[in-house]
Amino acid sequence: MNLLDVNWLAIVLAALCGFVVGGLWYGPIMGKKWMGAVGLTEDDIKGSNMSLIYGGAFAFSLLASWTLAHTFASYAQDLSAMVKVLTAFGVALGFIVPAIGTNYLFSQKNKSLFFIDACYWLLFYIAMGLVHAYMP
Repeated sequence: MNLLDVNWLAIVLAALCGFVVGGLWYGPIMGKKWMGAVGLTEDDIKGSNMSLIYGGAFAFSLLASWTLAHTFASYAQDLSAMVKVLTAFGVALGFIVPAIGTNYLFSQKNKSLFFIDACYWLLFYIAMGLVHAYMP
């Protein structure tokens, strides 16, 4: 299988969906709690290089989406939509959540930050899984 033999439109749309989930999660849904958990103020955020942050975050979203698409494309048989969504969820639950959990334990971050970020990554991967499931 060729590494480029994937649905690029689905990759970009899935990355955008994950990005939108992040905007909602870290904006109106959990934004204030997240800022408190990481010790940032609105002034801190306004003073940061948002184009670098958003650009980098979207590039990482594209990488995650491409990896998910490539994983699905590497299977010999067609996978159902449910299997793709559950696989995406499983990637977050089995790889992402333990990785950030381990980092947060050693850096002694608070539990609320872990739960905010862990839930985000679960939602992020579910959103991407849904796009890849219905745009094979």
